[in-house]
Amino acid sequence: MLTRLFEGPIDLRAVLLGLALTIAAGWLAARVVRRLAAAGLRALVRDTLAASSPLLRGHLRLLGAAAFLLVVGLVLFPAFQIAGLRPTTGVNLRSLGEWTFSHGLHVLLIVIIAYALLRMSALLARRFEHDMTLETGLDAMERGKRARTLSAVAQNFSTVLIIGIAVLMVLQELRLDITPILTGAGIVGLAVGFGAQTLVRDIISGFFLILENQVRVGDEAAINGTPGLVEAINLRTIVLRDIEGTVHVFPNGAINTLANRSKDFSYYVIDVAVSYYDDSDRVAEVLREIGAELQNDPVYGPWILEPIEILGIDAFSDWSARMKARIKTVPLKQWVIGRELRRRIIKAFGRHGFAIPFPVPNTAVQPDRGNQGAAGAEGHPPGEPKAQ
Repeated sequence: MLTRLFEGPIDLRAVLLGLALTIAAGWLAARVVRRLAAAGLRALVRDTLAASSPLLRGHLRLLGAAAFLLVVGLVLFPAFQIAGLRPTTGVNLRSLGEWTFSHGLHVLLIVIIAYALLRMSALLARRFEHDMTLETGLDAMERGKRARTLSAVAQNFSTVLIIGIAVLMVLQELRLDITPILTGAGIVGLAVGFGAQTLVRDIISGFFLILENQVRVGDEAAINGTPGLVEAINLRTIVLRDIEGTVHVFPNGAINTLANRSKDFSYYVIDVAVSYYDDSDRVAEVLREIGAELQNDPVYGPWILEPIEILGIDAFSDWSARMKARIKTVPLKQWVIGRELRRRIIKAFGRHGFAIPFPVPNTAVQPDRGNQGAAGAEGHPPGEPKAQ
């Protein structure tokens, strides 16, 4: 059988040398392919344990075996030629050398450029995370979360795009027709686009929701009229917990209205009922004194950003005037400051003798119908006996 594969005399040592070279080349290629595939999986999954699971290890071994067989099929007969034999079939060493120094160099250049682009995208993502978390502040941790989310999405997208383009270019250099692949990818993409319109809309909306920093974890917000505390912001959904503890999950693409009540700062607005018998200017002065005391308090002062604002008389009612005031606080602390402000207002009004207005029931007075004589000086209705 060997005489059919080779011309001239056959040296067993040359055959063994050619097989050894072929196996070594195949083993090296399989190892490199497995290493590159594992690195790509770790970059996509971002979890070492998940990337090294038994299921993925099996697929990596299968990929390595395929690379081994491919290299063995390509290198076997050229290795025999290197060992001094003259094969009658298979790939010629000369043709392999021509391909290596033409298309092979193109493939190597494509792989190097793709690897450099992957490294560059990873470095840009890390730099973005570092710049976002460099400053200190109340929302530094949340900025870090937002930066990690955006960088992970951008890096995964760029990784898939770069690897996909590199694979197609390598296949083209291997003289393989990539037209069916592009056609199939286009059909699959069209089908997925029609079937997952809502999912794509939610993901795109979530990306811009995080990018524009419209709302953050821990904010007090009202989404589509439902108020609550934001517990999680994902690419597809946002999770809100209301005051009763009920969890509401909104798809990002279905958010029509979003009111953030704790973006950068908050205001606590209060309406103070002022009696018509009290001096409103004096009441405003007392409110400013209360606000100054509260701002100088070691417990509540750090949460107050500006002195209290007295906006003035805002409305009139049947028994009092309404004076509106507001105080600027750090996010989510407006209710704590507001409760303490109300407590101090009640105590200060008591010290200064201000009346706390409350409604007084109306007492109807019957008009005199010209029967004063019958009613008498006592004013009791006519026909009713006088009290003895």
